[in-house]
Amino acid sequence: MIAEEYGDWIDANRRIDLLCIDEKARLVIVELKRDSSGHMELQALRYAAMILTMRFKKAVEAHGKYLKRMGSEADPERASREFLDMEECPVELSETVRIVLASSDFSTEVTTTVLWLNKMGLDIRCVRMAPHEVDGRGLIDVQQVIPLKAAEQYQVALREKALEQAAARTQARDMTRYDLTVDETSLTNLPKRRLIYEIVAEAIRRGLSPLVVAAAVPWRETSMFVSVEGALSEAGLLAGYSNPLDRYYTSDGDLFHSAGRTYALSRIWGDRTLEAIKNIMAEMPPGPAVEYAPTTAVVGEVTYGAFTIRRRESGTIQIERGGESCQPAKPALRDMALGLGLPLYNGRSTELNTRQLGASVIKAVSEL
Repeated sequence: MIAEEYGDWIDANRRIDLLCIDEKARLVIVELKRDSSGHMELQALRYAAMILTMRFKKAVEAHGKYLKRMGSEADPERASREFLDMEECPVELSETVRIVLASSDFSTEVTTTVLWLNKMGLDIRCVRMAPHEVDGRGLIDVQQVIPLKAAEQYQVALREKALEQAAARTQARDMTRYDLTVDETSLTNLPKRRLIYEIVAEAIRRGLSPLVVAAAVPWRETSMFVSVEGALSEAGLLAGYSNPLDRYYTSDGDLFHSAGRTYALSRIWGDRTLEAIKNIMAEMPPGPAVEYAPTTAVVGEVTYGAFTIRRRESGTIQIERGGESCQPAKPALRDMALGLGLPLYNGRSTELNTRQLGASVIKAVSEL
């Protein structure tokens, strides 16, 4: 979220309820209404037209004011660049503005208008939010009504394909994301810098020292890691290193410990990331298969109990429970298969792998 009640333009009486940005550098206007009265879709369109000229610098200024009001000391530009995964490159906000309408209900006038505008290529979502009191607690039931969940995947895929094609014509930067599978664990939609981190982590788990990993990437050997003596936490590393470490993975869960030292991996890689990954994998000690491929579209998605199961074009299976990724996916899939009465083995008494189990579960749940 960039700002709340944003109105930094000539007509100060008009304010955007919530001004946000998504990972593709598109501004997102969120318009909130208590009920279905008024023409919130027209108001949001007016705001979209007014905000279209906003530049990244102006967005950072607005975000800085918001953070200050929230009592945060975070640097607004750094936070924005990290979110966009564009810490080095110049940032240009997309010419596409998304709209989210949130209300307790929507009139036929609003829904008809939104459906037509989406058909014309805009990205507008209607989200119904209904408050309830249960045992003295305030709860909110959130349901997306446009696009309908049943048709959302197809509609969003078409729109995103068009947007990605437009972005590809105007940006030379490679924004490809990747799915990584190590044995039964799958990580999806990783930016390249996180992909190489996970590859390095697996190499070190298998016994390679950070020094050997760095030697496999000679053009980055001296800057690939920073290290400090001792088995340290993030706080200890930052205290023990004299220079800023903004460009390295320094959180406790991302640090490596080897031969009495603590290592932090670089976050900045550039155009030769895949070449570096290839070199590191060539040095990888034997172990479970490591595979990665560009992230593909979701071609199947079902909900079973508390789980959401997705299958991508590449065959990768992704499972979430309460919005959190389930890793590894196979134990959960095995339990689902047993609950659905599905076989765990093929005709040759070989246990089905994660992709086969996932496809079987998705098919069975879809047929229920």
